[in-house]
Amino acid sequence: MTTIPFFKYHGTGNDFILIDNRNDIFSGNVELIQHLCNRHIGIGADGLIALQKIDSADFEMKFWNNDGSYSMMCGNGGRCIVAFAHFLNIFENHCSFLAPDGIHQAAILSDENTISLSMQNTGTPIRYNDNEYYINTGTPHFVVVVPQIHDFDVFTKGRELRYDTRFAPQGTNVDFVEVLDVNHIYVRTYERGVENETLSCGTGVTASALVYALQNKDSQLSKTIIVETPGGILKVMINSDNPSQPDIQLIGPAVCVFQGEFFL
Repeated sequence: MTTIPFFKYHGTGNDFILIDNRNDIFSGNVELIQHLCNRHIGIGADGLIALQKIDSADFEMKFWNNDGSYSMMCGNGGRCIVAFAHFLNIFENHCSFLAPDGIHQAAILSDENTISLSMQNTGTPIRYNDNEYYINTGTPHFVVVVPQIHDFDVFTKGRELRYDTRFAPQGTNVDFVEVLDVNHIYVRTYERGVENETLSCGTGVTASALVYALQNKDSQLSKTIIVETPGGILKVMINSDNPSQPDIQLIGPAVCVFQGEFFL
């Protein structure tokens, strides 16, 4: 019987199955991904990530949601695959990798569980009103500023907005944001593909921080925004002389929790 080794990582509670697929041992079969990500009959994860060999970068990241759909960029997953590649001795301190939304740069910080990851900003947020924005940070996000976020029904409202006709046919992820203090926000995310609230979403955290920066653009061009999520705390660093093309770094933990093998 064929077995495939795997590792389980999480980034602020957003968890992933990681496979070293440089020898093409894993085909990306949809039903198998659904089974592996199932928390009752499989390993359990928000998604599955395969590390691939590629000539144009240190490695390639292929990412599937836990419903088996092939997805775009994942910020927490991006940090996790960087930590995984470092464990595999693919690079020492800095790396570049290809994700579905293009090339990303990343670095291992002094605490080896903390990763700094460059994120994409694919354009100025579309403003619907003072509290609602649509932005793509490697995957689409609808950001809604709300009060009292801990009492907010993220699942019901998130599911409703995820299928809103404005975002048809592909739909969108939905982030609910409360401003806690200057450069300090709290974010809860309903993720498409998972079809539920996750403990954290890296591209959603980035989208929410960019919306916060846009709403407070007169305060400072260079800023570090602290972002709390149900799964932990991340930082988004936005540095640029040109607000339309900022340098964005998503900084936070990526932790290996166990390893094993599964049967095909």
